[in-house]
Amino acid sequence: MMKQWNFYFSGILYGIIRDQNEDGKELNHQTLDVFTNTFNREEPFHNDDFYEVLCRRKIRGFFESLPEYEAHAGAGEERFTTSKGQVFTRRLNGDGLQANDAYMHDSCIHDSYIQRDVKFPLDLYVSDGQLYAVQMSGRDYTGVLVLNGMEEHTILKEWSDRPVCAVRFAGTHMVPTADGELLASDVYLPGTIVSEHVLDPAAACSGPFPTQVPAVLVRTPYGKHDGAEQYYRFVQRGYAVVVQDVRGREDSTGEWMPNYYEVEDGSDTLDWIAEQPWSDGNVGMTGGSYLGYVQWAAAASGNPHLKAILSSVCAGSPFIDLPRRGGCFTSGSMAWNFAMTEQRFREDRMIRSDWEEVLKLRPLRDMAKKALGIDVPFLNEWLKHPDYDDFWRKANWRERSCGHVVPALVMSGWFDDNGMGTTEALELIDEFYPTGSYKVVLGPWKHSGNANYDIHGIFMGERALRYDMDLLCFAWLDHFLKGEDDGIETTAPVEYYTLGDNCWKTGEHWPLPETVPTVWYLDREALTLCKPQRQEFDSYDYDPDSPASHIIDVSENELEVPEDYTEEEKRDDILCYTTPVLDHDLTVTGDVTAVLYLSSDCPDTDLFVRITDVDENGTSIKLADGVMDVKYRNSFEKPEFMEPDGIYEVRIRTTKLSNTFKAGHRMRFTVTSGAKNFMFPNSNTENGFDSEVNRIAHNTICRGGMQASHILVPVEKRA
Repeated sequence: MMKQWNFYFSGILYGIIRDQNEDGKELNHQTLDVFTNTFNREEPFHNDDFYEVLCRRKIRGFFESLPEYEAHAGAGEERFTTSKGQVFTRRLNGDGLQANDAYMHDSCIHDSYIQRDVKFPLDLYVSDGQLYAVQMSGRDYTGVLVLNGMEEHTILKEWSDRPVCAVRFAGTHMVPTADGELLASDVYLPGTIVSEHVLDPAAACSGPFPTQVPAVLVRTPYGKHDGAEQYYRFVQRGYAVVVQDVRGREDSTGEWMPNYYEVEDGSDTLDWIAEQPWSDGNVGMTGGSYLGYVQWAAAASGNPHLKAILSSVCAGSPFIDLPRRGGCFTSGSMAWNFAMTEQRFREDRMIRSDWEEVLKLRPLRDMAKKALGIDVPFLNEWLKHPDYDDFWRKANWRERSCGHVVPALVMSGWFDDNGMGTTEALELIDEFYPTGSYKVVLGPWKHSGNANYDIHGIFMGERALRYDMDLLCFAWLDHFLKGEDDGIETTAPVEYYTLGDNCWKTGEHWPLPETVPTVWYLDREALTLCKPQRQEFDSYDYDPDSPASHIIDVSENELEVPEDYTEEEKRDDILCYTTPVLDHDLTVTGDVTAVLYLSSDCPDTDLFVRITDVDENGTSIKLADGVMDVKYRNSFEKPEFMEPDGIYEVRIRTTKLSNTFKAGHRMRFTVTSGAKNFMFPNSNTENGFDSEVNRIAHNTICRGGMQASHILVPVEKRA
């Protein structure tokens, strides 16, 4: 008997797949032509491209493995591995259900299985031994593959039944900037409306769309054609979409200088959109990473046409986030720098087997030429500005913000390598934004977002992923751009995921008002709540030629992943301070501030700190970290070098976390001065990270007495 499966993307039906023999070997499908809003003629299903560009999964492979999935799931196995090596574990139902568990499964009658150890997993849903749906989360979308008629047992039940518009490409326009450059911008407009998708093209048209609509702006350095299909869903829901190459990238003119022109260019583009005959003057923005940075840059301009932003894993200001976090210079992002060397994105330049050797090349201004055979002009320009000056200030959207409130839906994760950018956004919100003008979602995610149950072998929990991120995004835009009363502004201002407990929670503000700042002092190898009265010292030698490692894969371009630091912490140049074994759960939510008193026999050095969770077996998993080039301890503008007999206070703010250190575990704080693969080693000379001459630094941390090094930890109150 033939089965029909329907593929939905953000609640819109995009594909109809018919399994002729229920064995995944003979498949036909019909795909949506978004430009006519009708389905193409049925044809054999051989190519995954149509679906993969939307949901990053190979749908064809699911059908090939379907009989095997059903055999394991039908037997009620708790864990199974397929012949292709795919690993699935059964999601436990009915255990502490969260508000968003309705978006995960029907706990009364259905089982579900989550795919482990992969990016972009398949979540399988089973009833009476039959697999009836696959839900596929992403940073700001969800794809659903479901047996025809079973839609109400998936996240699709939360989508309102709205008309779907055809997509009309309105051409590429060269948007002028105030200084004479031209920004290539593709414009997509909503066309005819139908009450639902139809198979008969003659029945497609039921009327034109309103002549003026709100717009969604996407500004990207990666090419306006790359993944443009993902933005059609906004057009289908009644928005104009403008996808633009930022200055100096792809088809736009001008100099490519990352982050440098985005405040002005963003504002000029908003003005251009508002002047178009199809625009009603209301503009929202969407996108992640650099595409998140340009949103806050545009908001910093105070442009009145920007009415809402969907800020996902946004990059921040240069000395708080990348490339100069804490005044250090990020080596881990060289993969991105190499990929951006030419006007068109070169992803192939990110993946190398010799990164360790490349990152040792000096002087830094010659690194790209030696490794690639060409210069990277923006990298060389960065190196001309070792301290925070007007060049870097121009790229600082946080500092340039004028208090203008643009309603912001902020999305990030504990392991986002632009997490400090989101921290800056949250600071701005805390200072200026009234309740109802922001919503924050913080998950157990890396920079790629809502896409992994396991990160580098560390399980984030079965509720780590959400199927409602696109629902939130559309509700946000519909409310602030269309004026719809959908209630989004009255939902919890903060939703966050606590590791250890592996559950979603809500808050009324960030930082959480219910956290208690708790001081833990460094005391020999311990963390203690009691301040040691006697001043003592811990020392280590830091050799820039043999720094401790920050455990990442540079080619992955993910710099903040959790990892097992148990072996690394045995090094002589890492100081470890650990609480006693906890006799009760301890939940830490927020960012930790380390206050260290440092003495060194060198004029400069770096400090790297980490917070780890140590389990009953002694395994130490990194949760958060912070970095500081010590000469910038008081100001990024004016370096202050150390004297050999001085003791200097250094404050370091870590990345955000929410983690319950379970009873029987311990919390650990570590200090070192090197982070190979993350930051270029400080030479311990006045030339810092860009020196061909290195010194070994004898660094000393003071503890106890008048200069008691400590960490300030935001602890959630116990119920």
